Amino acid sequence: MAIRQTMTRGDWALLATLSALWGGSFFFNSVAGRALPPFTLVSLRVGLGALILLSLLRLTKQALPGHWRVWRVLFGMGLINNVIPFSLIVWGQQQVPSGLAAVLNATTPFWTALVVHFLTRDEKLTAAKLAGIAIGVVGVAVLIGPSVFLDLGSHGLGEFAILLATLSYGFSGALGRHLPRLGVAPMTAATGQMIAATTMMVPLALVFD
Repeated sequence: MAIRQTMTRGDWALLATLSALWGGSFFFNSVAGRALPPFTLVSLRVGLGALILLSLLRLTKQALPGHWRVWRVLFGMGLINNVIPFSLIVWGQQQVPSGLAAVLNATTPFWTALVVHFLTRDEKLTAAKLAGIAIGVVGVAVLIGPSVFLDLGSHGLGEFAILLATLSYGFSGALGRHLPRLGVAPMTAATGQMIAATTMMVPLALVFD
């Protein structure tokens, strides 16, 4: 499947919306994490997402996939794009300030570019991509404030957990390329992924929280 190399205005608008929602999650994780155990918090997050997306899927009269091969990929996506990274980030934020967590999470494009470089043929890492990623990480740090780096290294396990989460996101980017090849529409893929993640998270919350 060919990769589009340019972005439209609509793409930029969606990216800005995603950035606001994704960036804001660190603040809400920090607040909610004081009252809820990690697995319970993640279960509520993916469960709510699954309900919203399932409602949208029904409104648009789309159906969930029925073939086991598709669900195998969806469960894989739910695991490495939701269950593992969300749990690691929520746990890590019990030790790491939300600002530093956001900067660490901003390294996700680097790990994604590195993973797809080795696992795909048409998305190789280039100097221009590395420069763009570096500018993005620096931009996040500037927006949050240079003081965020004063805490860098003082929360070893928490910081490592968040970095592992970003690596997990990288692998999900490579795995997600299989869904269009299987004929799965984006809305259907997102809904199935959230259902799969909820199915995995609820037992973890019941057992460990």
